[in-house]
Amino acid sequence: MNTPRDTAVVSRFSTYGAAVEIGIGRRPEVAVGLAERGVSVTAVDVTEFDVPPAVSFVRDDVVDAAAREDPGAHYHAELVYGLNLPPELHRPALAVATAVDADFLFTTLGYDSPAVPCSTESLPEGETLYVARERK
Repeated sequence: MNTPRDTAVVSRFSTYGAAVEIGIGRRPEVAVGLAERGVSVTAVDVTEFDVPPAVSFVRDDVVDAAAREDPGAHYHAELVYGLNLPPELHRPALAVATAVDADFLFTTLGYDSPAVPCSTESLPEGETLYVARERK
């Protein structure tokens, strides 16, 4: 883990068996941390990025996926999450999570407000986690 924030997020998400990170970009630390804890992780982004071998990568656009009847097999997981997810991706990511019956949790850049109804959860190190969909 690179930061205490990453460690807190990994700890929170490590109870899931399978997870999908929306918009991984060049920061695979959380995905790798989850994979090291036995979580099957797929990273999705509109741009091709190299990710460590423990993480699967699929080039896809979550906006396009939200419009499809089935978003795609790579989204079928227990958790769909985004880190520093921009507001314009909140609704499509929630739509994808709903379509595949997954939880949807995300963080923002800190100054963005969530664009979907959600509750908040405070993680150690001051990170705010937004819980937009959680299966009970």
